[in-house]
Amino acid sequence: MNLVDSSGWLEYFTDGKNAEYFAPVIENTDKLIVSVINLYEVYKKISIEKDDNSAIQAIALMQQPKIIDITESISIFAARLSIDHKIPLADSMIYATAKMYEAIVWTQDSDFKNLEGVKYFHQ
Repeated sequence: MNLVDSSGWLEYFTDGKNAEYFAPVIENTDKLIVSVINLYEVYKKISIEKDDNSAIQAIALMQQPKIIDITESISIFAARLSIDHKIPLADSMIYATAKMYEAIVWTQDSDFKNLEGVKYFHQ
């Protein structure tokens, strides 16, 4: 399984320089999970930088794979990961979700750079 971090989704949607790395993972929806945190972050960013309609279109694409809600287990595990790796709340929730679903995190967010089970691409 794979989980693309919000930075990867945004790179894909804007056809940024690293979009080619994220495209095959995003387009293989059978092996992709999406954290509700990713939905929040991507909707917010696109809504601010473009408009609500563009944000809704992006979210529609993001809802094709399996969406993973935040559970009590993910929350507590995320808190432990945040403490151990000194990563922010949203990133720890995304990372905990990936770990619990045995998914690889695909990202260009440097907060994930040296974590196990992460494919990091420099911006």
